[in-house]
Amino acid sequence: MMILMGYSISKILIGILCVSLALILIYIAYKKLLAYLGKGTPSPNDYCVLYSLEIEPAKGELEFYFTSAVPRSVKIEILNDDLSLNTVIIEKEFSDGGHIIRFDSNTLPNGNYFYCLRTDNQKTMKKMLVQND
Repeated sequence: MMILMGYSISKILIGILCVSLALILIYIAYKKLLAYLGKGTPSPNDYCVLYSLEIEPAKGELEFYFTSAVPRSVKIEILNDDLSLNTVIIEKEFSDGGHIIRFDSNTLPNGNYFYCLRTDNQKTMKKMLVQND
């Protein structure tokens, strides 16, 4: 047998195999831990997804876009910087899929606002800067 730096080839191969086996066992344990911690995670079908505005800073006609996997009642609001209600844009039942809600930001003075999507089990807010000048 050939000796390489005081180790035989068989000892080096056994060492590589042991390290590989240990890494595989750690990976399997990690996947099991993730599966265990993921139990009870809410289904994506339970929530709408509200997307950011394409225009920054917001000006003119704004398009609020959201998606829902199932039909549900949705309310979209504009909130002032202190989170007090400014305007209710729409409140109605929507079908599943993507929806665009248009709003004229010229009705708002320049400043910071939040747009909020509410359902029976969700409230999602995003910040926007309105600057129509």
